Amino acid sequence: MGYVVFHMQKTRGTDSGTSAHIERKVKPSNADEERTHLNRRLIEYPDGIHTRTQAIQHRLETAGLTRKVGKNQVRAIRIMLSGSPDDMQRIVRGGRLDEWCADNMKYLAETFGTENIVSADLYLDETSPHIHATLVPIVTTERKRKKQEEHATKRYRTKSASRPRLCADEVMSRVKLKEYQDTYAQAMSKYGLQRGVEGSEARHVDTQQFYREVKAMTDTLKADVTELQKRKTTAQEELNRAKKEVQTERLKGAATAAATNIAESVGSLFGSNKVKTQERENIALRQEVATHEETIETLQTKIQTMQSEHSRELTTMQAQHTTETANLTKRHEKEVSLLKAALSKAVKWFPYFREMIRMESVCRTVGFDDEQTAMLIKGKPLEYSGELYSEEHKRKFTVERVMAQITSDPTDKRKLQLNIDKIPFNEWCRVKFEKLRDTFCQPVQRQQKYKGLKF
Repeated sequence: MGYVVFHMQKTRGTDSGTSAHIERKVKPSNADEERTHLNRRLIEYPDGIHTRTQAIQHRLETAGLTRKVGKNQVRAIRIMLSGSPDDMQRIVRGGRLDEWCADNMKYLAETFGTENIVSADLYLDETSPHIHATLVPIVTTERKRKKQEEHATKRYRTKSASRPRLCADEVMSRVKLKEYQDTYAQAMSKYGLQRGVEGSEARHVDTQQFYREVKAMTDTLKADVTELQKRKTTAQEELNRAKKEVQTERLKGAATAAATNIAESVGSLFGSNKVKTQERENIALRQEVATHEETIETLQTKIQTMQSEHSRELTTMQAQHTTETANLTKRHEKEVSLLKAALSKAVKWFPYFREMIRMESVCRTVGFDDEQTAMLIKGKPLEYSGELYSEEHKRKFTVERVMAQITSDPTDKRKLQLNIDKIPFNEWCRVKFEKLRDTFCQPVQRQQKYKGLKF
């Protein structure tokens, strides 16, 4: 018997990153693009709403909120619903996936309110079928006031306690989170799914965190390989040094043996006690040489083991790197091909598309910001004060309340042109430049005219 998966996570701002992932504007690396077409939307957006971000804002605007939504206030809660991978595949094979989706949508509506669930999508292009839902936490229960608010004025207390307000903390309180796990498991019990172990320390890891951990493990492995290479170099240096020491000790041993033979010959003649002393020292030196030879053998074995481990790890890393590089190259080529095809269709379907791209570049060069450029591209007139840059004259012209607008080029209807006060921009810049030049030239002419006069 498998387990249910019911994960909730607060979001702030527009949550555009998650919207791009959910709407597949960004292709997840763990998703199979050949199965993306199997994904389907379980909740249709209202008329005029086309994205998840717009759906969240639409709910906030139509909920009847009386308080302004704070900049850092939680506007939406992500909910992921699924089950153990094997059990989800069993549900798909048994033809009960549609029934499972319907029961999930029923549970969300009954638990959080139909109007608060602004989006829900089923995904079949990843390992396990799952649903991504978006909840806008609008509640109508009376909020918990602080102690000092208990003595507030009567006017404050007469405010309606059931008016709608945005409160994610109330929806995701500790008590309610536990309650969701219990009730969701009850709703999914008909599919052979049960609640997870209560009090378990297991935690959900999102995709971004998973890839961060994989990258950290890769960096650690690379560091270990570098450390092994350093240890190999150090061991080789120790081996070379030990060989030199052994060679020196062998030379010393040979010299000692020769001296001992001479001493024995002399001792046999004179019976000196120094001969016995030399024998003891000779034995000690031979033992030391034997110890060094054992150390060398140990170092050689250690180096061979380290070389084998290093070769294995290096081969594994190279194979993994080659595979990842090939996958990234293939995915990049596919994305580039899709983008080229989309661009080709856009140019074909929209004759002004290429001109609009060119005019966007012209507007940015002249000095308009993103919002002003967007307004001009739409063909709307724009009253502007500030500086306009002329690439032809390599200078900026200061203007005050001029009217800018993009219109069709009268000489070529297939092209667009930027007008300032209904004059083409290049011609307008030329007139401004000539006026500015005349202004600078007049004082010089006046000075030359009176140059020969004395005062």
